Amino acid sequence: MPDADAPLWTPSAAQVERAQVTAFARRLARAGAPALPPGVAAGDHRALWQWSVDHPVHFWPAVWRFCGVVATERGGGEPWDEVARGLDRMAPPDPDLGPRWFAGARLNFAENLLRHRGPQEAVVGWDERGRQQVLSRDDLRDAVARFAAGLRRVGVGPGDRVAGFLPNIPEAIVAMLGAASVGAAWTSCSPDFGARGVLDRFGQVEPRALVVADSYRSNGTFVDCMPRVREILAHLPSVGVVVVVPLAHEATRLHSLSQSVSWAEFTRAHESPPEPAYERLPFDHPLYVMYSSGTTGLPKGMVHGAGGTLLQHLKEHVLHGDLRAGDRLFYYTTCGWMMWNWMASALAVGATLVLYDGPPLVPDPAQLWRMAERERLTVFGTSAKYLALLEKEGVKPRSRFDLSSLEAILSTGSPLAAHSYDFVYRQVKADVRLSSISGGTDLLSCFALGSPVLPVWRGELQTRGLGMAVDVWDDEGAPVRGRMGELVCTKPFPSMPVRFVNDPGGAKYRAAYFESWPGTWRHGDWAAITAHDGVAIHGRSDATLNPGGVRIGTAEIYRQVEQLGEVVESLVVGQEVANGPDVDTRVILFVRLREGLVLDHDLRERIRALIRQHTSRHHVPRKVIQVADIPRTVSGKITELAVREVIHGRPVKNVDALANPQALELFRDLEELRG
Repeated sequence: MPDADAPLWTPSAAQVERAQVTAFARRLARAGAPALPPGVAAGDHRALWQWSVDHPVHFWPAVWRFCGVVATERGGGEPWDEVARGLDRMAPPDPDLGPRWFAGARLNFAENLLRHRGPQEAVVGWDERGRQQVLSRDDLRDAVARFAAGLRRVGVGPGDRVAGFLPNIPEAIVAMLGAASVGAAWTSCSPDFGARGVLDRFGQVEPRALVVADSYRSNGTFVDCMPRVREILAHLPSVGVVVVVPLAHEATRLHSLSQSVSWAEFTRAHESPPEPAYERLPFDHPLYVMYSSGTTGLPKGMVHGAGGTLLQHLKEHVLHGDLRAGDRLFYYTTCGWMMWNWMASALAVGATLVLYDGPPLVPDPAQLWRMAERERLTVFGTSAKYLALLEKEGVKPRSRFDLSSLEAILSTGSPLAAHSYDFVYRQVKADVRLSSISGGTDLLSCFALGSPVLPVWRGELQTRGLGMAVDVWDDEGAPVRGRMGELVCTKPFPSMPVRFVNDPGGAKYRAAYFESWPGTWRHGDWAAITAHDGVAIHGRSDATLNPGGVRIGTAEIYRQVEQLGEVVESLVVGQEVANGPDVDTRVILFVRLREGLVLDHDLRERIRALIRQHTSRHHVPRKVIQVADIPRTVSGKITELAVREVIHGRPVKNVDALANPQALELFRDLEELRG
């Protein structure tokens, strides 16, 4: 067992010297950055972080220059009028008066990601059968230009939305960059979502174009997507064209779908091959529409700007990840998770993206490490749950595969357990940088993540993000150290959402982050700042479910269950259960049925099938239990948090806020929850 008082990994002097963040700090010193502490140039990362949050109007332009952002140049000056305004108003009454960055700058996200040319591999697509598709840098530029030309032919341009209902394949990257090229915003869902879940998202943004795959692979077989696509289209009248990627069927089959065209036809050059053409637009022009988990209703649509996304991702890839041209990055993700968007931005530094479409444990638990060896991966991104499963399965990549090229392993989705750190260094690779990272769809980036110049300590995220004024507060809003509290961010940052969809006054935006402490972003994570100035994440502080490391919302389950006539109302919580050395979360659904009805096997299975059909397998409850009543607040809202505390044997705060507190007793010491 490793020494508990020693770091698991420490960068060598050569690694620190070579790190890009070291070069960045020295450049700051040479340029005479205002108020820069002397220790920054000498490698004091803590001092660099403090300076970055104290002086954002100097830090973010320095990131822009160091990472070489491509933008419209203006004679003799910077490509912007001002770095920032409104930094003293993180959550104003009028969101248009809130923080705004790099006014006057004009850029294009896709142009920045496609600036590297040549025959080197840019995107490699894998599934459980192995390598399926490769695009060089030049191939990718050409494919994006063709897709963008297709969008322009059908009238899609700045301010429009393009939606993707796609697996994690190269065409998804091409379509996203094509949309960004013409100034349209991209939004996507993975193909295992049910039609209702897709409509809950795409229905809010009225896409002009929809890109779909006819199928996706699941456990070695193709699952037909077309019935759901037809259902989705019936409720999306804004869609003028459907571009279909035929993965399992011939393109001729697509004629049965109205307004459809095959990928090959849509991207075919009708005259000469198109040259890349990029709409350079303002810094905060919409790039992505992302979605919350849907905990308290419809998923909230969050609009992220092109410039903030680009600058934040460049900072994280270059300064925190030490990613550079020629590196090979893999992250196990779907197109419905923000890590897909984060991964795609690595193209801007000249890295190769290795995509994987399919279950991570098929055909066997070592599949992804087999891919890592063959692709000579530099960075391997995954989830805490996956690493825990590997350990339980007895997989030992270190003894089976050549991982000599691997420099970093990234983990997110849920807190990485201490024993998983030990597993990685014992059974995967002893000299790898293991960086647990944590952020969210809300910021499309990270609040805490890794560093190539800091040690790795068991159970800790190495550092807070540069430029991110992250702190941990107690219930009274006072900073705490060495103990748990609410993770907050006290100052604006460029990748804050530009706005929420259908939120003209900003009420949804303010309610999402700023109700606890006006002017301070409350993220909903339960965390601690450690003695090493790292961050320990202890899970969500709200009611979001997280089974298997996949964040899901309760409202998405409610909307399905309560369609059933037998169900009067329902309540869903996550139950923490021991699983060997781990603690897993399983979804528990409580239902109150119509008078006289009893929950039998048939109804229980119909409930599960309905949830699986219209959401995803992660939403399906492990237990469905009948109760006579469900506790509600005085305003009539069901109270998930109180029930969660009761089933774990913990005290319930603020019982006085409940209209029927006696209902809590129905959930105490339930026999059904012991198995």
